[in-house]
Amino acid sequence: MLNILSITGPIYLTIFLGYLTTRMGLFAKADMQVLGKFVINLALPTLLFKVSSQRQLGEIINVSYLFAYLVGSLLVVGGGYFWSRRVGNHSPMASTFNVMGMSCSNSGFVGYPILLIFLEPIAGVCLALNLIVENLVILPLLLAMAEQSRGGDLPWYRLLLRTLSRLVVNPMIVALIAGVCVSLAGVSLPVTVTRTVSLFALSSSALSLFFIGGTLVGVPFRGIGSRIVSIVLGKLVFHPLAVFITFLLLPLMGFPPLDASMARGAVILAAVPMMSIYSILALKYGQEEVCSAAVLITTTVSFFTLSLLL
Repeated sequence: MLNILSITGPIYLTIFLGYLTTRMGLFAKADMQVLGKFVINLALPTLLFKVSSQRQLGEIINVSYLFAYLVGSLLVVGGGYFWSRRVGNHSPMASTFNVMGMSCSNSGFVGYPILLIFLEPIAGVCLALNLIVENLVILPLLLAMAEQSRGGDLPWYRLLLRTLSRLVVNPMIVALIAGVCVSLAGVSLPVTVTRTVSLFALSSSALSLFFIGGTLVGVPFRGIGSRIVSIVLGKLVFHPLAVFITFLLLPLMGFPPLDASMARGAVILAAVPMMSIYSILALKYGQEEVCSAAVLITTTVSFFTLSLLL
């Protein structure tokens, strides 16, 4: 148990430090947005560029990993939406954001720092693979569903394509593609460039966790309702379980089995709290209060669930 706490302890202490210093006024809530922009637009993209440019294409485009994580996430989306509509009697909009909270992990801000401690050799590869699934499939699908639920005039597939076209220019996706191109070309970058990239990449872990803690300050909390409980359970229990089961079934579906450490990394990433922009996306659709409370509770509870998982 002490070994597990030695892994999860620094993660959540850094999150708590971000919360405490922002709560005490050493940092303003607005400062967290600056840190978040730095991580999203510079630190994580340089990390992904570094990982993808220094590895073979087969290591980055791991079909078994991509398929298993995608199917596991889609199972949560489908099952969670059905449960939310039929059992929870929630609206299509509320149900869409319920499953967004269940299926979209905070891979960059929370998942990667954990893997960096627990599974360092494959941490960057797992992050890159997760971002491909989340940014190119799951998130565009859910945003298209949200627009459709709001009564948009465009058909769902047009909404999906429009959302996807916006996400393709995400700095992290651009950096990943650029790194793959460098790898395929067999180009050796100058030492000055690689060291600069490494400096930015190394800054991502602590800043990501500090950012999460700072953003939790002032989150509205209106009690734990059944909707929030379902989001928390879906994210911390059913998402990693669905991904784990899918990995077990890979050989039966004709896919080569995945390395045990890669499978473990995927399950850990599925077990972290929801993405950091969850509440921001919800604001546009009037779902921000429940989503913000879900982020707060999920982040708190994940300390115990991740400690058990690890």
